[in-house]
Amino acid sequence: MVYAANNSVQGARKDEGGFDGDAPTAILIEASSGSVLSEKNADELRAPSSMMTLMTAETVFHAIKQGEIKLTDEYRVSDNAWRKGGAPAGGPTMFAAIHSKISVDDLLHGAIVQNGNDACMILAEGIAGNERIFADMMTKRARELGLTQSTFANSNGLPDPGNKMTVREIAKLARYLIQTYPDFYKLFGEREFTWNKIRQQNRNPLLTSFDGADGLKTGFTKEGGYGMVGSAVQNGMRLIVVVNGLDDPDDRASEAKKMLEWGFRNFEARTLFAAQQPIGYAKVFGGANRSVRLASPEPIKVMVQKNGSDKLIARVVYKGPVRAPVESGQPVGVVRVWRGANLAMEAPVYAAESVGKGSTMRRAIDGASELVIGMFRLGAEKL
Repeated sequence: MVYAANNSVQGARKDEGGFDGDAPTAILIEASSGSVLSEKNADELRAPSSMMTLMTAETVFHAIKQGEIKLTDEYRVSDNAWRKGGAPAGGPTMFAAIHSKISVDDLLHGAIVQNGNDACMILAEGIAGNERIFADMMTKRARELGLTQSTFANSNGLPDPGNKMTVREIAKLARYLIQTYPDFYKLFGEREFTWNKIRQQNRNPLLTSFDGADGLKTGFTKEGGYGMVGSAVQNGMRLIVVVNGLDDPDDRASEAKKMLEWGFRNFEARTLFAAQQPIGYAKVFGGANRSVRLASPEPIKVMVQKNGSDKLIARVVYKGPVRAPVESGQPVGVVRVWRGANLAMEAPVYAAESVGKGSTMRRAIDGASELVIGMFRLGAEKL
């Protein structure tokens, strides 16, 4: 299973040198490593508004990747989608004509570029039969990606108490979209889209006001306030920002820009472990060797402040001992890196070598050792 990111990763709060902003909930992460640079009430559940269409898009992207649907498939515009999400509703719409048929490709453009509520509903009804079933699919898919708190009641973020996300999980989802679907991700950076002879501009103000910005979404409901998830690349480094709960659309754009500027200005990537460099060792049960060397096929990097004042601590965490035989490349655990008092990032580690089964005597000795340790642990828990 591929997870969007680990739930425990944290960034600096305002009182710890984090970004001093006005958004009620906010987070800034570096996309490659998943390092969190700053956060504020990042685990508070709020109405995500149209930002939750990132989950709608991921559910559709995943279905395409699995071969369940194709970009050329066409879905019919129902009375329901036209009335509740189209021109009669008065909200953001792609102006889909009632009873017409529209391809998945065009509907994705309508949902992402034009923020069309009708486009999301047509996709939901076409894929799942009705929007409620599709919303359940979205929640299930979120759990598969490691988003443990997000819940969805519709496809477009229109007001419903069942639509809840945290800015941390929105950021993780954005990171997953960027890394997993690079071709589809380009949709978020398209400046305009024309449908039904109506040309509409992308509603993301960062695309025209911030250097290197290429996504993602804005959102607003009365209960959730104004929010935005944005991403930009400068000097080869990508940052992702999410803010939510602001009172004004200009404030959300300003806040997102200031957080991105702060991140690019103050942080740089530092490689802690090169690819395949030994990171640590895990104890092996019943093996020819007592331990197995651990490494990562990719460099382990963490974001640090450019002034060099950050203190970094790395620890390998695994459930063990690992039972032999152990195959080279087998996932074993994770390496967690703390930046000061905050858990800044987490990355998987793998066995860097194979370890075969040990002799009968070795397995017996390991078994007896684990039995004694288990009894000690049980006694300690009783105390």
